[in-house]
Amino acid sequence: MDDLQEPRKGWMSLLAKAPPQKLAALMPDLPEHALLRAPEIGAVMVQGRTGGTGAPFNLGEMTVTRCSVRLECGTVGHAWVQGRDKTHARRAALADALMQTPAAAEVATRVLAPLQAEAAQARSTRAAKAATTKVDFFTMVRGEDK
Repeated sequence: MDDLQEPRKGWMSLLAKAPPQKLAALMPDLPEHALLRAPEIGAVMVQGRTGGTGAPFNLGEMTVTRCSVRLECGTVGHAWVQGRDKTHARRAALADALMQTPAAAEVATRVLAPLQAEAAQARSTRAAKAATTKVDFFTMVRGEDK
């Protein structure tokens, strides 16, 4: 099971950050499943770190929705998504469960690859937009420094 943990973190992150309408378009038909934990809305404490590496501090609360499902084959999937979208949490949990079955290759191609491409494009666009505001500073040698 440990071999699955690192890739699973990646696809669960991708599914949680995916736009709900895009995930719904990529997964219009949901497989038969049982709800272990119906989608429920709650809050989690978000922590920050001073300078990115300093001591952690409580930044504030964030609304999340969680869901757990079991496929007919017995595979269990979980999801935690930001916000209050219960159908997004359910689809993400189903995708997580499907990625642990022999259907993983198909789900990766049909669902995860387009989401990954869209996320990469969004990062690229954001980086290009930020690059336009970049300021290059340089130091000139002053005569008195000789």
